[in-house]
Amino acid sequence: MQGYILHTQSVKDEDLIVNILSPKQVVKSYRFYGMRHSNILNGYKIDFELEESSRFLPRLKDVLHIGFSWILDREKMFFWQEFIRLFYWHLKDVENLDSFYFELLDECAKRFEKQDCKRVIVDAYLKILNYEGRLHKEFVCFACDEQIMQDVVLIRAFLPAHSKCVFGYEFNPRHLCHFYEKQNSSHMCDEEIDKLYKIIKEGF
Repeated sequence: MQGYILHTQSVKDEDLIVNILSPKQVVKSYRFYGMRHSNILNGYKIDFELEESSRFLPRLKDVLHIGFSWILDREKMFFWQEFIRLFYWHLKDVENLDSFYFELLDECAKRFEKQDCKRVIVDAYLKILNYEGRLHKEFVCFACDEQIMQDVVLIRAFLPAHSKCVFGYEFNPRHLCHFYEKQNSSHMCDEEIDKLYKIIKEGF
């Protein structure tokens, strides 16, 4: 079985509770002496086996780290682990799920090799909102329920609003429409990407 380590929590001595995103579920497992193993780090993709236990969590064993070509790039790892942290909190209370999330992380890991990390994360976040039915493609202010005719202010989860109603980052509506349609931010400038990324950091 393969999966992405979303979160680790140290418990007695050097053991760990490890949350792993697999293609079909978020696995909560127990790793004996996990703190001694360098391949148990947030964001790592691993191949693993589970040994079921009737008393406690399944035991994580036979762990093999599946490396990325950029794994030693400190800046990329910082962005990756920050993204994984947001993933963990978003899926924290979920057990079974579609393969969409696992496949999205696979896609992002490949794109991290050659593309700007923030742009990859911005595109992925939009895909999550769209997949979960939370993307507001019609620019109607969530605060006053009126149409937005000029620049659009976006807040957490890309909720649209008027600048007079909510304090936040403003965006050109044409740029957003193209972004929402293509699910690709390549046409947007670095300043817009920085704004979108700051919104994402507030949480999924």
